[in-house]
Formats: sequence, structure tokens, C-alpha cells
Amino acid sequence: MKGLFTGAIIGLLFYLVATPFFTYQHALLIGIVALLVTLWTNGALPLGVVSLLPIILFPALGILDVKAVAPNYAKTIIFLFIGGFMMAIAVEKIGLHKYFSAKLLSFFPNTATGIIYALAITAALLSAVLSNTTITLMLLPIGLYLTENSKLKVRFLLAIAYGASIGGIITPIGTPPNMLLLGFLEDHNVSAPSFGEWIVLVSPVAVIMLLAIPYILSRSVKNESVKEIDTSVPALNHTQKRLIWILSALAILLLVNTPVKPFYSGLGLNEKLILLGFGLLMFFPKIGFLEWEDTRDLPYEIIFLFGAGFSIAAAFTKTGLAAEIAHKIAFISHMPFFWMLLLVALFVSFSTEVTSNTALTSIALPIFYEFAKNMEHEGVVLMMVATIAASYAFMLPIATPPNAIVMSSRVIKVGEMARIGVIANFIGVVVVAVVGYLLW
Repeated sequence: MKGLFTGAIIGLLFYLVATPFFTYQHALLIGIVALLVTLWTNGALPLGVVSLLPIILFPALGILDVKAVAPNYAKTIIFLFIGGFMMAIAVEKIGLHKYFSAKLLSFFPNTATGIIYALAITAALLSAVLSNTTITLMLLPIGLYLTENSKLKVRFLLAIAYGASIGGIITPIGTPPNMLLLGFLEDHNVSAPSFGEWIVLVSPVAVIMLLAIPYILSRSVKNESVKEIDTSVPALNHTQKRLIWILSALAILLLVNTPVKPFYSGLGLNEKLILLGFGLLMFFPKIGFLEWEDTRDLPYEIIFLFGAGFSIAAAFTKTGLAAEIAHKIAFISHMPFFWMLLLVALFVSFSTEVTSNTALTSIALPIFYEFAKNMEHEGVVLMMVATIAASYAFMLPIATPPNAIVMSSRVIKVGEMARIGVIANFIGVVVVAVVGYLLW
């Protein structure tokens, strides 16, 4: 009850503070979003419950009618996410993630530094094709039980969380902000990168981060002994081999479907349907691995969170609040493009430390779109930089799901995560801005 009261007070305060500067409707929307963000943050209500509140609050308070809100919970991009999670459940059910983890561990030196790099790269690569939330949950037991050394354990868990966030940006399905961006661009009829194009564009960011962040994590523990850690690779059984073939077929299909303009136009298949189709394939007799009961593990609350994010973005756009905020910060449009990218990345990265990166992205995209729509290709670059910066928040547990998951182990202190994370934040901001400016 205390958390609900706190949310109501914060929402009211934001409304009162915004009233002198915005219209009544806009101030009210700001207050509602502050309420939702607070409830997402303090856990006063289940995540899924809070995420469904816009369906009631927006029509009841005259922000948007219910016909404008409800469709946001069934956007096509959400079904891509559902298909990806079905495949993630299959991977977890048959234990294939453990094989992947052990195999990658075996490629690195059996030292503290080597294992930190192995965990970060494992988390990053798996998070590129599966949800970084799911991958962090999968790898958490490995990080916890690899060693009893408390110093190493903290660094191993941070390597998993940071690696998952770093790798989550590699594909559109790795992290919720990516999908929010693609859904937003689709809504506004803006040409978005295909699956393969996205990978090509953002891979340099991930590679640089995967070189830098594990190095920072390993500096103070590089001399710790890791002799007790078992890095042997388990043998694959027939079921696991079958799933590897299916995952390989999916990867090849996505690759072949990706246009390489002007040389190759791709197959023209809808990527959302491909992912959903492969997810449903997991239930087919003699092919798949799942029963319908396994769908109980689908993160429906995250699906509703997407809907809430799209609803907030729609409200900011349709009420004109995004345009009004953009007008108030119009000074950034006169900055050189690189400094604009750097400022946007810095603002988003540190702002998301105190709220969900999904919620912040849903608020930021309509605002930055007001600049982007007059900038042609550079506008898409600006929005991509803002979106990726939302995933590169490493300081506090509330910032990203991977941070929150490893913090739930009670092994890591908030101060330690913040001390290491602030360095990672600044590195991420610079890397995203530089790569965006030079390569995109």
C-alpha cells in the first residue's frame, strides 16, 4: 500500500510541476507516466498489472480513447517477441544453453580474466538471438556456482549482466527498446533496418564494448585463483543436436531474407512471421520440443509492458506533448550532428538509470522523432543512438532487466555496481555516438 501511495504522490507532484509549463492535458499525461514509472520501479503492483493500466487511465482521463490504446498491445512486433521466447523456452527446456556456455568457456584461458570474457561474450551472443532477460536468468546459476570466491562471483555476475545488455542490441529481438524502435518506425512509415542490416550496423558497437567492459571487470581480480572451476564440455544428445539444426536453419533463413542493396533484394518474407513460425514449430510432433503447458513460462508481463510502452509513445505523439517538449529543447537541433548524438546518448543512458529502459525509450522516441522527421537518414541514426543508449545503462539495478536479475542474487552491492557501471556508461555513450556518426 505504501508503494501505491508513493506512486500517487510522485504522479501528483509531476502534474503540479508541469502545469505552469504545459497544457492541462499534457501535464496530466506527464503525471500519469510518472505514476506508471514509479509503480514499475517500486514493485507496488505486479509488472503486468501496471502495464495494463494505460488501457484504463488514458481513456478515463481523456488522454486517448480505448480504441486508440488497446491496439498497442497487439502490434506485429510483439508476435516476433513471442516467437523468440518460445524458442528460448525450448533451448532452456533441453539444456542447450549449458552446452553453449561450457563450449564458449572452453575457448578462453582458464583464468579469472578468461572466464569473465567468456561469460560476457556468451551472454552477449545468446542475447543477440534470445531475450537478454531470459539469457541472464539462464546464466545466473552458472555465475553463482562457478566459484565460492566472493570477489570473483561478483565479477562473474556483472559480466553476465553487462554482456547480456551489450549483446542485446545486436539484433532487433535482443532487448525491448530495439523492438519499440522498430514498432515506432513502422507506425510512422519510416524505413527501418532489416534484421541483417541492423546486425551489420550495430555489431561494431557490441565488439568494442565486449573488448572494453570485461577488461574493466577483470582488472582487480585477474590474479585470483580459478583452479576449482570445471570448464569441461558436456556431450550433445540427439534432442539438442536437432534443436541446433533448427536454430541454424532459422539463422540461415534470416540471413538469406536480408536484402543487400543494390545487389540483392532478399526473399521479401516478413521477419515477424518467420520468428513466430519457428516459435510455433517448437510444438510440432517429432520436430519441436514443447507442450502447451510450457507456455506458462512465457513472460506475459513483458508483452504487456511492450503494449504500455507503445501506448505511452502514441499518447505523447497524438496529444502533441512530444512536439511541445521537442520545441522546448530545440536548441540541440542547432548543434553539430556528432555533439547532438553524444548529448542524446548521454541523456538517455543516465536517465534510464532511474527507470525502466523500456519505459524511457517509449517516452524518448516520440520526442526525438520531432527532430528526426526533418533530418532524413540522420534522423534514423539519431533514434537508433537513443535506443541503444537506453540498453547501455550499467549503474543501477532498476536500469535494465539484466542488472535487476543479477542484483536479485544478493551477492552484489548497489554501490559496487554503480562504481563500475558509471565507467561502463561513459564508455557506452562515447562508443555509440562515435560509431553512429562514423558508420551509420
